[in-house]
Amino acid sequence: MIQNPILRGFNPDPSIVRVGGDYYIATSTFEWYPGVQIHHSRDLVNWRLLTRPLTRASQLNMLGAQDSCGVWAPCLTYADGLFWLIYTDVKRYGRTSSSGASGGASLRDFHNYLVTSPSIEGPWSDPVYLNSSGFDPSLFHDDDGRKYLLNQLWDHRPGNTRFAGIMLQEYSVQEGRLIGRRENIFKGTAHGLTEAPHLYRRNGYYYLLTAEGGTGWQHGVTMARSRSLLGPYELHPQQTMLTARDRPDAALQRAGHADLVETPDGQTYMVYLCGRPLRNRGTCTLGRETAIQPVVWGEDGWLRTLDGSGTPELLAAAPALPEHRFAAPPEREDFDTPQLPLAFQWLRTPWPEELFSLTARPGYLRLFGRESMGSQFRQALVARRQQAHCYSAATLVEFEPEHYQQQAGLVCYYGATKFHYLYITHDDEVGKHVRVMSSLPNHVQTDAFTAPIALPAGPVQLRVEVDEERLYFGYRVGGGNWQWLPQQFDASILSDEANAPGQPNFTGAFVGMACQDMAGTGLHADFDYFTYRERAYCRDPR
Repeated sequence: MIQNPILRGFNPDPSIVRVGGDYYIATSTFEWYPGVQIHHSRDLVNWRLLTRPLTRASQLNMLGAQDSCGVWAPCLTYADGLFWLIYTDVKRYGRTSSSGASGGASLRDFHNYLVTSPSIEGPWSDPVYLNSSGFDPSLFHDDDGRKYLLNQLWDHRPGNTRFAGIMLQEYSVQEGRLIGRRENIFKGTAHGLTEAPHLYRRNGYYYLLTAEGGTGWQHGVTMARSRSLLGPYELHPQQTMLTARDRPDAALQRAGHADLVETPDGQTYMVYLCGRPLRNRGTCTLGRETAIQPVVWGEDGWLRTLDGSGTPELLAAAPALPEHRFAAPPEREDFDTPQLPLAFQWLRTPWPEELFSLTARPGYLRLFGRESMGSQFRQALVARRQQAHCYSAATLVEFEPEHYQQQAGLVCYYGATKFHYLYITHDDEVGKHVRVMSSLPNHVQTDAFTAPIALPAGPVQLRVEVDEERLYFGYRVGGGNWQWLPQQFDASILSDEANAPGQPNFTGAFVGMACQDMAGTGLHADFDYFTYRERAYCRDPR
């Protein structure tokens, strides 16, 4: 059986492709660098993170991008001996308030690009610019060798729904650009917010798969088909072929944004994004994840889930393929190599050497103090995804700050306005000390601080325990016992849903290490190790 989600913790907008006996899924990374996550499997059950292809400034530069901008909805295909990867780089999605939060606005900036590679692990080409008319681009390779770009069309004009339909335009490989007239082939249904197009050809029909209802609780997968590429497209008899919008008891919610793949023996599987809300708060701290389940073509030529109910499945039937397991990722990273471990990412910049080094002090991750927590430019924050509702993380940091503008520590982070930060700093009254700064959404006073706790000079271990919506911080000096802060912090704010209305948030919770020097002198902090251990549950450690 397949245990869903297959890609846990902030892996949304899946695009899947099979090449021989290998399956690859590309997912969105938004403002986290490098861009696009690609996972690999040989049996559709076991998956490993393989690579991130957008690694240099010519491909992706997100300095200044708002939270939840950056890389949206990649599409990964294979044809003509090449992997084709299309992605959106979102530069603006909403207004920015004085607090740094994003709100609604009609004018958006979406730029769509294409990169290619003969190997899934690269090197990937410099990008070809495609268009800026909307987001969620995908590339369709027709049977006659012609190629077509599809994307959601954005309409900013007053009185319009913003989501104006699915555009199709031919792409010329020889010219490296779109050619001919763009056509609106599908304007969607009454569910609205039509996006995420993928096109397939089967038995004389063009099948169009889209997402509708928005990427929250009303999300769903819509299918339509036509004998002609340009339509008209008739709707699936059920219209929405997969959704949890009317199933509040389903373990997987927010199901939508799907793609299809066939096994060598002709079985069809659908990947789609989903969310697992906290039982007590109903928020998805793990972000939007990726699930997969088999679907079947009926005698009427329409695709349905196996039981016809259209329900996302926590357990799904696996294909008849040999089991292929991968080694489990390590729980502890000691930073003993010159490359950052694959699980970790940083924010926005294509120049990581400005933020951190693994060679300046071998065996340590050195973070150079940069801008404040939540900066949209150069922020020295290196973190990994939270992938379970209950986990423990810890690190050891060597850091001797001289004043209160220098900080370093352990952070549970969603974005500029949502984080809990256990950090070490210094002031003239207490000297070196540790405290927590929390940035809380939907509050007039957005920043909250705990009382400082004095520390001696020398290394300090920092730790966090997360048990669903409960979060606890602790610290330890030398070989002593863990000292737990008396406060219980709210982990449920590290979610898409914990937000003011109109503020777009589409990522997930991270846990990692950070360092700031807001005086501009670049004082560094050295981190000796980082552990991340998932648990069935966590007890209150205080």
